[in-house]
Amino acid sequence: MRRHNASELARLLAEHITRLAPELLPHGKKDGVEWRVGSLAGEPGQSLAVRLSGARRGVWADFSSGERGDALDLVAACLFGGSRKDAMQWSENWLGLSNTTTSAPVQRRPIQEKLNTSQELDKEAQQRRAKARRLWHDTPAGIAGTPVESYLQGRGIDLRALGRAPGALRFAPAVWCQEVRRPLPAMLAAICSPSGKLVACHRTWLAQSPSGIWCKADLKNPKKVLGSFAGGCIRLWRGASALALGIAPEGDVAIVAEGIETALSCAIACPEYRVLAAVSLSNMAAMKLPDTITEIIVAADNDTGNASARKALDAALSQFAQQGRTVRLAMPEIQGQDWNNVLTEHDGLKGPERS
Repeated sequence: MRRHNASELARLLAEHITRLAPELLPHGKKDGVEWRVGSLAGEPGQSLAVRLSGARRGVWADFSSGERGDALDLVAACLFGGSRKDAMQWSENWLGLSNTTTSAPVQRRPIQEKLNTSQELDKEAQQRRAKARRLWHDTPAGIAGTPVESYLQGRGIDLRALGRAPGALRFAPAVWCQEVRRPLPAMLAAICSPSGKLVACHRTWLAQSPSGIWCKADLKNPKKVLGSFAGGCIRLWRGASALALGIAPEGDVAIVAEGIETALSCAIACPEYRVLAAVSLSNMAAMKLPDTITEIIVAADNDTGNASARKALDAALSQFAQQGRTVRLAMPEIQGQDWNNVLTEHDGLKGPERS
């Protein structure tokens, strides 16, 4: 009997993924077109998603650990510590393509040990989330007259043009920065889950130049997130409807950008549209949006020379399209630019062209 290569086995496993996923991860639950579980350890949760139907069936991703792959990779990760060779032999038997059987029993990941580790990670994640919420709620609402307003104006973003400042932004005069081991002023942004619950806090540390201009602090990492935010986003602008994301009206249009400054630049240019910041390109594909948002304009940075960035962007575009939405890509013409660059370098931003 002929042996099958890895791509053939991955394809065949994907055809039976509705049976395979529950067998490999029995504590998961079906969530729409996905099988959801906490991690490869198999505990209940939402972080790991396995696609059950459509062109991407069999594809999976753990948004907490960053692990991902096809159906064969899932077998390898769950049962054989990542060994695709062992996974291929097991898969041929499971699919009924081989008359041989493995002499040794399947060695699953040490589930209890992984569960214990996962529970510890969950505990740490809960502590970080609680810390993020305390930071946010202990910070006064509003940015009018604060260094955050000055910083954004220095980036060409005059929120007075919108008539009001986004409630998702706040100014904290002293936020601990591990890089310099002391508190620094910071712009805070609330990252909310699909249900609207605050799950993480984005921090942009600020500093004042000798001339008195507020700008990003001169740090290796001036921006960091406190808490886990897979699937969430920063809700910066509600658009013409002025309704919260969870009750967005039918036919709503949303602009999705990666960073805060890029997203706010788009809000200045297109205030009629809802504007959301995904925080990272890898999270953009994981964002959970209401079905009533029927059109999405992805305001992407022109990072065409970065293969990994383009791959993540394409994944997001594909994911939104598979959800049945109209998807348009808006990208500055000049490589290396984002829409905030366009705003600051030109006499205003007329709005990202749809293409």
